[in-house]
Amino acid sequence: MTLTGPRRVVVTGMGVISPAGNDLRTYWDNLLEGRSAVRAIERFAALDYACHFGAEVRDFDPGRWMDRREARRLDRYAQFGIAASDLALTDAGLKAEDVDPRRGGVAIGSGVGGLLELDEQHRRLIEKGPSQVSPFLIPKMMANAAAGLTSIRLGWTGPCVTTATACASAGHSIGFALRAIQRGDADAMIAGGSEAPLAPIGMAGFGNMKALSTRNASPERASRPFDKGRDGFVMGEGAGILMLEEEGRAVRRGARIYAELSGFGMTGDGHHITAPRPDGSGAAEAMRCALADASCPADGIDYINAHGTSTPVGDKAEAMAIHSVFGARARSVWVSSTKSILGHLLGASGGVEMVATVLSLHEGKVHPTINHEEPDPECDIDCVPNAAREKPLRAALCNSFGFGGHNVALCARAYRA
Repeated sequence: MTLTGPRRVVVTGMGVISPAGNDLRTYWDNLLEGRSAVRAIERFAALDYACHFGAEVRDFDPGRWMDRREARRLDRYAQFGIAASDLALTDAGLKAEDVDPRRGGVAIGSGVGGLLELDEQHRRLIEKGPSQVSPFLIPKMMANAAAGLTSIRLGWTGPCVTTATACASAGHSIGFALRAIQRGDADAMIAGGSEAPLAPIGMAGFGNMKALSTRNASPERASRPFDKGRDGFVMGEGAGILMLEEEGRAVRRGARIYAELSGFGMTGDGHHITAPRPDGSGAAEAMRCALADASCPADGIDYINAHGTSTPVGDKAEAMAIHSVFGARARSVWVSSTKSILGHLLGASGGVEMVATVLSLHEGKVHPTINHEEPDPECDIDCVPNAAREKPLRAALCNSFGFGGHNVALCARAYRA
């Protein structure tokens, strides 16, 4: 295909499987109301762990999307990814056959893949011996299973990729999908992330490295990004998927367009395997790259959906990054953290948070950062504390930062033909 320049890319559908709801309207209403999805863990007995709580997906029935036999052969994270992809396709008013299979692609990231299956089969190995380990272990635990299976189900043979960059995984996948359409490698892309890390081994590992909140007496108040009393993140699970299309194609078929995805920036900290650069310089550069890619000046941004994990070091570094990029405007840009409500969905976080960002642009509403009780002078930003706000928004950034020093920023605009 001969191109004269990057093609415009728009969001025409979205799907979520989340602790705050398994359909778009429920999810968004719960975010706007600031209803915490964090509870004591029900899936396994967690009282011996440092952290007893998380943000579990409830009322999820994989039978809506697959039969029992197929469901047994898929890890929970892959079930989430398939379900959210189907919801995004349906929300876009598309069927798989509406897209030339050679021009349709899938990019679904995951930080840890099939951790539940790995946990279960390791237990079987120890208790019953190697002959009792499931032959489905490998395809169930692969981090690329959700992307591969979604591509197979749709019959799309265009770009198919998984990024596994910890908590930046979904952001990188969405950025990859943006580039694929801009370059002419695809006309339509399913893009986002999926994760189901609420397994005993996951809770033990993150808990023992002191990454998780231990506010066990009041779980719903534990995730408190940018608050002075924050003490760690809250683990969550789910999937967030966007249906991205080349603008001309979407317009020709009369699609509803939520927003335009216009910029992608990524950097590496080159600093530490788990800690960000203290001055936030890597995160700041990712935001600058996204703005430049979108040809959007910093003063054109009205909202930032922050990475905002509720960790002492991470939130401070992100606030410093925002000040570095926005200067005198840093205190007037609205900034909120979806993780205050959902917890941290690791590799899926950028997916569910980009859905929230797009809905903010589409509806002119911004959900709050809940549990903000005591401002931290080291996080001197307007984090939309405890109550939603409403105004027309021109453009927004969505940040995702991962262990290993991976930084992603995505820029989206309110759609104008």
